[in-house]
Amino acid sequence: MNPALVLIDLQRAIDYPVWRAAGPRNHPEAEARVADLLRLWRGRDWPVFHVRHLSTNPNSTYASDGPGAAFKPEAQPLPGEPVIGKSAHSAFVGTDLESRLRVAGIDTLVIAGVITNNSVEATVRHAGDLGFQVLLAHEACFTFARRDWSGVLRSAEEVHAMSLANLDGEYCDVVDSAALTERLGL
Repeated sequence: MNPALVLIDLQRAIDYPVWRAAGPRNHPEAEARVADLLRLWRGRDWPVFHVRHLSTNPNSTYASDGPGAAFKPEAQPLPGEPVIGKSAHSAFVGTDLESRLRVAGIDTLVIAGVITNNSVEATVRHAGDLGFQVLLAHEACFTFARRDWSGVLRSAEEVHAMSLANLDGEYCDVVDSAALTERLGL
């Protein structure tokens, strides 16, 4: 197994209050879990790919030239770790991520980041469709409360759980820390 860690949109933009408009996020410890994954990957010299959303909308919290484009401290890339800039939801659209992974002989991706029901879900689906084995480290992901199509307010935990249910078994295997450690043979 040649696993790569793919971190999605872990930027300061996600801390802006607009994201919490419908209610708080889940997994307040997600950044700590991301830091744990980075320590593990870096300690084994496994490949890490940082995906940075660079919005073309100047009013977005993720605007490419705004302060929200900076990485969160827990997910700061080290020199030599690739940073993939994207402007779509999936990290594979309009980027060279797939070709970088193929050239490196990587077939297994461990994905973490934000938000579960948006860029994480889009990237996981795309990776699964491209034939990669995907492990979604759900404790290192989070999302926010939001209203469903009928106007019912859903907690961040509900939104996260439904997104995981959409993905697990078809596009990826959703794993917690213990299952990830076992799957990686650690």
